[in-house]
Amino acid sequence: MAEKKTTKKAPVKKTPAAKKKVTRTAYEPRLQTLYKETVIPDLKSRFQYANIMEVPKLFSISINMGVGDGKTNNKSLESAIAELSQITGQKPITTLAKKDISNFKIRRGWPVGCKVTLRANQMFEFLDRLIAVALPRTRDFRGLSFKAFDGRGNYNFGIQEQIIFTEINYDHIESIRGLNVTIVTTANTDEEAYWLLKGLGLPLREKPIKQEMEEAA
Repeated sequence: MAEKKTTKKAPVKKTPAAKKKVTRTAYEPRLQTLYKETVIPDLKSRFQYANIMEVPKLFSISINMGVGDGKTNNKSLESAIAELSQITGQKPITTLAKKDISNFKIRRGWPVGCKVTLRANQMFEFLDRLIAVALPRTRDFRGLSFKAFDGRGNYNFGIQEQIIFTEINYDHIESIRGLNVTIVTTANTDEEAYWLLKGLGLPLREKPIKQEMEEAA
């Protein structure tokens, strides 16, 4: 009997299932959304900017903590670095003395504190926590002075106690320390920077009507 020839069928190729497109929205801090939706239109109408790129914005925030006995007490400096890391969420750099100061018995190159510079999302997140949580916990807080601008649109102010930040555990700190905050903006004048920070919610004291009239003139 003749053998039956069996023909092999070609394997059926399975078409891969279409992958579902997952749309991911980029995270945007609350203050950054407030700046785009509210602050930019307000500043544009107030100062009559011809282009939206002229509207001032935040550039960076620097937080500096001085440690007077850092040159002799390494534990104190390490404690300050750990506390600033908890407050900002970023590891600080150690600041060194730029020159000899005989009155304080400090030589050039000795550690005198630590510093952090925040930008982008971390900057907005820190400012949001500072405005909403930390500053209201300050004792006898009556607002920040409107005179602390440097003439080029940057704002400086000091905080006497680091324990106003909820990230700091009062039972684990070595001592009460102050810190300095510098808000750097792209504003050309202090007036523009004032209304920029005021729009973001920074609790600046109101300017006297007389001073506002003089600046407007």
